[in-house]
Amino acid sequence: MTGTARVQPNELLRTQIMHNGDRELQVFTTGEMERRQDGLRKIIEDLKIDGVILTSYHNIAYYTGFLYCYFGRRYACVATDKKCLTVTAGIDAGQPWRRGHADNITYTDWRRDNYFHALREALPGVKRLGIEFDHVNLDLRRLLEDTFPGVEFVDVASATMWQRTIKSAEEIALIRQGARIADLGGSAVCNAVKAGVREHEVALAGTQAMVREIARTFPGVELMDTWVWFQSGINTDGAHNPVTSRAVEPGDILSLNCFPMIAGYYTALERTLFCEHASDAHMKIWEINCDVHRRGLELIRPGARCGDIATELNEIYRSHGLLGYRSFGYGHSFGVLSHYYGREAGVELREDVDTILKPGMVVSMEPMLSIPEGQPGAGGYREHDILVIGETGAENITGFPFGPAHNILRA
Repeated sequence: MTGTARVQPNELLRTQIMHNGDRELQVFTTGEMERRQDGLRKIIEDLKIDGVILTSYHNIAYYTGFLYCYFGRRYACVATDKKCLTVTAGIDAGQPWRRGHADNITYTDWRRDNYFHALREALPGVKRLGIEFDHVNLDLRRLLEDTFPGVEFVDVASATMWQRTIKSAEEIALIRQGARIADLGGSAVCNAVKAGVREHEVALAGTQAMVREIARTFPGVELMDTWVWFQSGINTDGAHNPVTSRAVEPGDILSLNCFPMIAGYYTALERTLFCEHASDAHMKIWEINCDVHRRGLELIRPGARCGDIATELNEIYRSHGLLGYRSFGYGHSFGVLSHYYGREAGVELREDVDTILKPGMVVSMEPMLSIPEGQPGAGGYREHDILVIGETGAENITGFPFGPAHNILRA
């Protein structure tokens, strides 16, 4: 389908059609995206609402295929039982339509509040409207109330989250590719490590390897947001510490973190490494963390309760007097998420989560200890694998080895 003829001249219009060019090759099939949109219509039916306005990165990407760049502008997926469209800013021109599996309307900058004008045009006569309570801030809520006076707003964040937690065959296939590409990034990181090299140079090697492989595997895909956090020494104490220009030293504890992003889908590889050698104290703590990791991999299976997994793994740390150094939960769900958007919070391997793991879920096992500077074995230890839950067990799709036998990097 060619959209060029549907471009309207942009002369003081509040909204316009910007179907510029042809639809682009997509990562997911039309059938897969229709499955998701049918699921959204089922939510609309179940909640007895007239439509939804989705505003989050993850839900807009999940239901339409378009991943927006915020940059101070508002975006939406508007859906009813009969239609699904994206509402996007004029600065993006035809890209949201070309990259999406939905219709699109563009709002311009010519008048204030054109975004809300577009929403009102797309949802005439609504009485009950679904929005994401966990994404709509107070200011946006007030503006939506002004746009739709007298309308009752209903939370759809939880319902959409639960829909996203069960992955389709196409999603799992993409996640498998992401795990494979993360392993390639990990190899590039290890090959770049040596005493004297700076963290950012190591990170660049991993990022470049993954971006090139994503481009080779998915021709035409948008290449955005793939990154590496490579930390050394004291910088390993936090899982999300940014890369610095610190130079790696012999005996340093290192954290490898590779994150290929494909069509908004996050995958990860995380490993503890050492440069040239590790002290006895470091080896002892590292081995304990690896024991926790191995047991965690065994516990992830269909029918397991998230909180029970966390509770059992806590006992291993407690038996070694290390539980107080555990810094976060033991794993989480995968899908449309990144370090700045998305989280399927219902599937977290934490003591306070009662969710039962089901076939189609994809979760990580990632135990971490953070030992303060000045203590024997100081530093952060973290291993991370991705598992796909099946009918009778769980498949580990991470291939990169972990532990002292593999990851003491010698020149």
